[in-house]
Amino acid sequence: MVRKYSHQLTAGISFGLTTAVITSLGMIVGLNSATSSKLAVVAGVIVMAIADGLSDSISLHTSEESEIRKGKAEHTKKEIWLVTLFTFLSIFCFTLTFVVPILLFPLKNAVLVAITWGIFLLIILNFYVARIRKENPIKLISEHLLLAIFVIIISYWVGTLIRIWFG
Repeated sequence: MVRKYSHQLTAGISFGLTTAVITSLGMIVGLNSATSSKLAVVAGVIVMAIADGLSDSISLHTSEESEIRKGKAEHTKKEIWLVTLFTFLSIFCFTLTFVVPILLFPLKNAVLVAITWGIFLLIILNFYVARIRKENPIKLISEHLLLAIFVIIISYWVGTLIRIWFG
């Protein structure tokens, strides 16, 4: 079954891991810079694991349903539901891994550990994808790391501005 539905598994995990990492890092860095509260950061990440996981998997489900080729559905119902399930589980599980450093370390250290963990996950995923596509892994890894760093920087400054304006 895994081989038959490997596209759905790969699509769900690659999308789920990427969104889990980038959204988690943005949430962790932004909430930390806004509140410096371990409770707020943990709660934000756990709520996000559920809400973002459901939202993104339902969005991907709808996107897959809308793919039509030559007047016919591109994917079967089973393929669509498998992508939906794999995406949700991937987002949910990978997002929850970011709670671990927050529980184990002081918040400032946990943020750095989470960033390191997220970068590691993105490197591994993009190296794998580059190998499948027979592309230069450095280019693909660099592109996605730059996007993640951009999200981290924006989230930090937005959190800081929220703390200044409302704190």
